[in-house]
This record gives sequence, structure tokens and C-alpha cells, in this order.
Amino acid sequence: MLPIARQPQRPRASSQSVAAQAKYLVGRPTLRWVVLGLVIISTLWFLAPPFLFRDERHFGPPHIVEPIVHPGYVRPQPTSEIRPSYPASNLTSPRAEAVREAFLHAYNGYTKYAGTYDELRPISGEKVNNFNGWAVTLIDALDTLWIMGLHDQFHDAIPTVAQMSFLTQNKFAPFFETVIRVLGGLLSAYALSGEPVLLTRADDLGKALLPAFKTASGLPMYSVNTATGETRRGWTSDVLWSETMSCQMEYKYLAHLTGRVDYYHRVERVTDLMHRTKVSDGLFPTTWIMESGKPSNNKYSVGAYADSAYEYLLKQYLLSSQSEPKALEMYLKAAKGIIENLFYLSPTRNLLYVTDTDRGTPSRTVEHLSCFLPGLFALGAQNLQLPPADRELHQWAAQGLAYTCYISYADSATGLGPEEMVMNAWPPSESNGDPRYAGRWIDRVQAWIKDGRPGGVPPGLHEPAPTKTGPRDYRVKSSVYLLRPETVESFYLLWRTTGDEQWRDRGWEVFQALNSHTRTTYGFASIKDVDSVPTIKKDEMPSYFLAETLKYLYLLFVDEELIPLDRWVFNTEAHPLPVFEWTKWEKGQYGIPM
Repeated sequence: MLPIARQPQRPRASSQSVAAQAKYLVGRPTLRWVVLGLVIISTLWFLAPPFLFRDERHFGPPHIVEPIVHPGYVRPQPTSEIRPSYPASNLTSPRAEAVREAFLHAYNGYTKYAGTYDELRPISGEKVNNFNGWAVTLIDALDTLWIMGLHDQFHDAIPTVAQMSFLTQNKFAPFFETVIRVLGGLLSAYALSGEPVLLTRADDLGKALLPAFKTASGLPMYSVNTATGETRRGWTSDVLWSETMSCQMEYKYLAHLTGRVDYYHRVERVTDLMHRTKVSDGLFPTTWIMESGKPSNNKYSVGAYADSAYEYLLKQYLLSSQSEPKALEMYLKAAKGIIENLFYLSPTRNLLYVTDTDRGTPSRTVEHLSCFLPGLFALGAQNLQLPPADRELHQWAAQGLAYTCYISYADSATGLGPEEMVMNAWPPSESNGDPRYAGRWIDRVQAWIKDGRPGGVPPGLHEPAPTKTGPRDYRVKSSVYLLRPETVESFYLLWRTTGDEQWRDRGWEVFQALNSHTRTTYGFASIKDVDSVPTIKKDEMPSYFLAETLKYLYLLFVDEELIPLDRWVFNTEAHPLPVFEWTKWEKGQYGIPM
């Protein structure tokens, strides 16, 4: 914590001189009323708030969430503060230690060779500013440092954050990426550690990004000049659905901490717009018209254009103690629509996969980004009051799709998953004249249930063995591996919600492949072809590798549940935020049901 500069004190007046001045002032008719008025104002100033705003902490110091502290960690002074701790038994494991060593290799490489630049170039050892020069890797990694018990490194980073300004650079910050990485990273690190300067910087950034919402529809613009408030569109004139609905968690939590109502209303206006829009099967088109706030295409996906938007429907509901019914309603309808319209089986190994559709026709393309979905369904199945049949269906969807994500890794020469693959089509005889329905998973599941559930295992959950050399059910469309986290994220959530050790074993396979094929002298690098050994590396180490991939792997291998899923919710950049309850004052201000 930075010291507060002490102000020089003025000499105190003697009691005699004070009394004399008061007698002089009171004796003058005009000033008598001034003095009386000042007394009344002072009295109201000090006495009214406790009565007018009783029990509302927005008018006092910000709430500090009790942080997570690892065994053996001694918090800096004052030592009288009590912090929760975890039992030393089974806290670490050789696998978790291996992941922490890999994280330290990447983090130390970044801090040594990239300093406070955004990202490290892990092959050349050079540095690059590709996110406005706000040390995005440092901020993205803060909560991972804390969770891994690396508190010395955490506190070493605080002065850099404390001296940071989001208003001095005349550049345009990408709204979506800045919210999930920088704002989310600051808020999570604050929630875990209680360091006040992190909340201060988060509040600074939250205000600086607000001009993005100053559009006719309320949908956020692609980027904001935080120095001037000017905004710009991105590479497309339309706005991606994922970018409109992936700011609610961060801004609502920030509203709760600061009492700034504008934070809530700006993001909830977007949620309201989506709630009012009539969509088909609960699915939201991937692009929207900025001016009107209406859909601009008929394409549905859970990939790059839509992924985190579906994620935040559930997670903003969980974050606010399940108090926002609109978000829940949209999530339940969307989950049903995704399962019934976007889930298919491959024709050979009957692998369950999720794809996108355009005017109802599936592309059969599977994106690595879509591998977040098994974890989301597992999280919803555990936390929501679902009818038994729906809960079962969501659990099947999570298990089958997560295994396909694993297969995409296990099939490759490196043991790492490709960015995109296209599943084989079913033969014409299976399509009944309409390829849109060939291999659709919901049809096979319903038929299996109607037949009495033969074999006891639903379609798409038989888990066929990987094949390194044999024929596959797909062709690789994009062979790069970009150090992405989505698959291990789902492994972690499935492990925590089911207790099935296989997900940890599969995660260990992924980590070993990662350590073998992407490690460099300075850090870790994306690779160009998952089926080529030795690998050809790309000189890039995205900040999310430290924020997400290594964090989820560490949490997968630590036996203690360091981030209990009933008390914390991860944003889409894997920054955990604590579950909170809106106060009566907030519910009244925001129109949340009491």
C-alpha cells in the first residue's frame, strides 16, 4: 500500500482567542445568522447520513472481501488483521508444483525481458505493446500470483499498478478485451488481496471506458480513447454479440463496490435490450446493428462471435446471488436452443460436437473457443434448480463435448488441440433429404430414451480411443495452437462438479504436451501446427496464458478447492469475483426484485 503524504499542520489558536473571535462574530447581526446557518449545516452533515442511509455501505469505505491466503504466508503489517487460511495437508501436489514452476518461468521471463510492456515475445525475448501499454500481462497475472501463493511477486507488482494512469495515453483501448483482462484482473486481485489501490485503479478504468456506451442503442462501441472519450468502430460496422454481453460481471461488481449507479445502468441497458428482442429458440445472432440494436444476420454460434455472451448470462446471475431473473431466463432458453440446434454427432466415432449454423444449415466447424461450453453446462447443472431431465441432459452435454475437446488434443502429434476443425458429413442416406438434421444429437438422445436407454450410455458419451495415425472424423481447418485455455477450463469445472479423476489425468496430458512443445528460453509460445513435430513456434505469449491456461491447470491439480464455486465466479478471462448480494438501496436503484 502506498504511504499517504502527511500535510503540514497549522498552529492551533488558543482557547481565549477562539472565544474572543466567536463573541465578536455573534455580536454582529448579519454574521449571527451566518454562524447559525453553519451550525445547522454542520449538524445535518454529520448526523443525517446514519438516519437517511442506514445500513448502506456505499457512503462509507468500500467493502474489502476477505482474501484467500495460502499456508505459510505472512501478511505485511498490520499483523492484527485476521485472514482465512487453508489446511496444509494436500494443498499442493507434484502436478500443481510443476504448473507453478511453468507459471514462474513465463512470469519471470515477462518481468525480466518485457518489463511493464503488454506482452513478451517468447522466442526473441523482446517486448511489445499491443494493448495500449497498460502492462496487460502483469495485470492479467495478478490473481494467479495470489492463488499460487506467490505473494512476494504480487506485492512487487503493486507499485506499478499504483502509478498507472489510464488517461495519459491518447490511444484507443479495445473495450471488450480491456474489460475482461484489465478491469477484470484488477477487480479480482482486489477481491482476493484487499489491496485498496487495485480498486482505485479499477474505478479509474471503469469510468474511462464508459463513453463506449454512448450510442443510440446503448450497445458498446469497439474501442474508446480513454483520454478524450472518443470512440471508434472495429473491423466491422456491426457489433459482435460476444462483445455486447461480456461486460456485465465486471461493471456490476464494480457498481456494488463503489455505489456508482451508472456502472450498473449502462450494462443492464444492454441486457434489457437483449431480453426484449424476440429471438428464435433462445439463440442470439452473432452480429448486431449498432444504431438500432437489432440483429444483422441469421448466424448462430457459441464460438468467437458469441461465446462469452452465453457465458455471462449464467455467470452474472450466479455472481449476484441468483437475484436477476432476466439473465437466468435467457440462459435457460439459450441452453435449450444450443443443445437442440447446435449439437451434432460425428459419423464414425460418434463424437459429440457443437457447431454454428447459418439460416439453419450447420457448418460442422468446431472452434477451440467453443470448448468453454462443457464447463458452463456443468456449472449450471450444479448451481441451478433444474428439472431432473434437464439437469441430466446438461450433464450429458458437458461430458460428451468435453471428451471431444480432449480428443482434438489427444489425436494430434503434439498432444495439443487445433484452433478449428471441420467434422465429416453424414452420408446422404442418413439425412432424410435434409442435411440440417443429419446426426443431430437431440434426435439421437430422444430416440435412445424412447427405446429404454439401451447400453446405459447416451449417444455421444461412449468415449472412443484417440488415434494418432488412423482416420479421424474431421479435418483440421486451422492447425495453430494459441496457448488457449478453454479445454482445460472445462476439465477443471468438470473435475470440481463431478469428482471424476479422469479429467485431472487428461489435464495432465495437456500440460505435459504444453511443457514439451511450447516452452522456450524466455517463456511459452504459440505453435503453428499441432500435427508437426518438432514444432514451429510463433513469437507470441498472450496474456491469457498466465491468466487462464496455467491458472486452470493449477486449480485442477491442487486438492483443496481454493476458489469454491459456490462463493466465486470466474469471468471469461478466468478472473474470480466473489458472489455478493445487492443491498436494499441497490435493488431500489436498479429495479432488482426484492
